[in-house]
Amino acid sequence: MPNVAGRFGRLGWLWLSVLVLVIDQASKYYFESSLTMYQQIVVIPDYFSWTLAYNTGAAFSFLADSSGWQRWLFALIAVVVSGVLVVWLKRLGRDETWLAVALALVLGGALGNLYDRIALGHVIDFILVHWQNRWYFPAFNFADSAITVGAVMLALDMFKSKKTGEAVHD
Repeated sequence: MPNVAGRFGRLGWLWLSVLVLVIDQASKYYFESSLTMYQQIVVIPDYFSWTLAYNTGAAFSFLADSSGWQRWLFALIAVVVSGVLVVWLKRLGRDETWLAVALALVLGGALGNLYDRIALGHVIDFILVHWQNRWYFPAFNFADSAITVGAVMLALDMFKSKKTGEAVHD
């Protein structure tokens, strides 16, 4: 991707957010139309399966048992965070590609889950990581993965900034 700066900052990286959104929604559509609720298709025995689960809460089903108000709270938070991320992207300089990619990943993931929350009232999850039948990580989706990778990149950028006094650059 060529450097995009000036008036639009690094908004050229929004293509990555759109790509994350498209892959997220396509994968959710596929698994929702292919699996029944909580059905598991083992990919790697004892470690990895496809499944179908709905999450009305936030990460790790936080507030999932609430009466429904959490849908709009989490949607509002996602809208505000998305707006902040777009403004942040716009203000980045040419040499801040690492940070632009991180923000674009988080934005794409946030928009993917936001769409589910508003359109469906829940987020579709389909990735299940586990160890035998003893331990299960909560089901998640492609958007969650993009958010996590982007957040780790942001954290690495902050740690690098503290250590050297400047941000991670190209």
